[in-house]
Amino acid sequence: MASTTEPNGGKPDDSSLSRTSTIDARLEPTMSYDINLPNRTLTNAANLDEYIVETRDGQIPGPLEPDGQRRYRLVTFHPNDPENPKNWSKGYKWYITMVVATTCFVVAFASSVITPDIAGVAEEFHTSQEVALLSITLFVVGFGVGPLVFAPLSEVYGRKVIYVSTLLLAVAFVLPCALAKNLATLLVGRAIDGIAFSAPITIIGGTLADLWKAEERGIPMAAFSAAPFVGPAIGPLAGGYLSDALGWRWLYWLTLILSGIIWAVITFTVPETYAPTILAKRAAKMRKETGESDWVTEQDLDMRPLGERIRIFLVMPLKLLFGELIVFLISLYMSVLYGLLYMFFIAYPIVFKEGKGYSSSSTGLTL
Repeated sequence: MASTTEPNGGKPDDSSLSRTSTIDARLEPTMSYDINLPNRTLTNAANLDEYIVETRDGQIPGPLEPDGQRRYRLVTFHPNDPENPKNWSKGYKWYITMVVATTCFVVAFASSVITPDIAGVAEEFHTSQEVALLSITLFVVGFGVGPLVFAPLSEVYGRKVIYVSTLLLAVAFVLPCALAKNLATLLVGRAIDGIAFSAPITIIGGTLADLWKAEERGIPMAAFSAAPFVGPAIGPLAGGYLSDALGWRWLYWLTLILSGIIWAVITFTVPETYAPTILAKRAAKMRKETGESDWVTEQDLDMRPLGERIRIFLVMPLKLLFGELIVFLISLYMSVLYGLLYMFFIAYPIVFKEGKGYSSSSTGLTL
């Protein structure tokens, strides 16, 4: 039988050997692989073997009962298991990668496409441009709030349900923006859209880690990383021409069309990629088909209490931000860059449109 190796290809340490020793010899794993583990949702005593090894018959012995018997069987992947995202064909993995990268592009595009015609909003609702600019500010603030919730939820319920639900919420609240009869409706819709649209940006990195092995992630991550920069650059250009031709409301109609299309594509063509969720569904299916309740995953056995999970999810990001100097400095640097980017989106129309008399489309070209 093949020996167990660590996911990084190094020599197993004492802790990994002790974990492996709990596996019955008949079910000795055929390989180990890097995978996103549900560490934050499981107790410290949870056995993570089912998430880091593949076994020939798709199961490993579960934890011991008080009487010393092993009642549970933990479900794991088979070698070359077609349900393991890392075993999917490269063509299919690239398709999913490009879909989620396009989703990120659409989200970034939606954040900046309305910048060329803020003046049109202020004029129609009889308010100052400073107040009308809140439609951009609230959207970007939502980018900072949403990840605190959606990133942990994707590790509890899986990636797809977060994609589908948040994008559907975002699509639903683009509509009130396009039909707004007053500024309050527009601002509320933009604030909710900012929070909902932040989810795809937050969990796309996790999706790529689900699909690609560590040594394969370079090019897919580069393709994804380009989207947050290309989207804001294209937004003012497209928005300038569209607002000149059809007015500011069509900027929201365009956002609605693009986000609606990407929601449909993700909903109907992109499957779940988070391995712990896939294994949990497999265990539930096997319990139903066999009538035996001993097919489980660690998430069925050793899940932390809800209060503890909420505390970890809410406190850990803040602890990392303010407790780790490198994280704080990088976040501060990125916030300055992002702030400057959106300041340019606001300043250029003032300089070129109001100061020099350019049209919205020509101002978009300067950006």
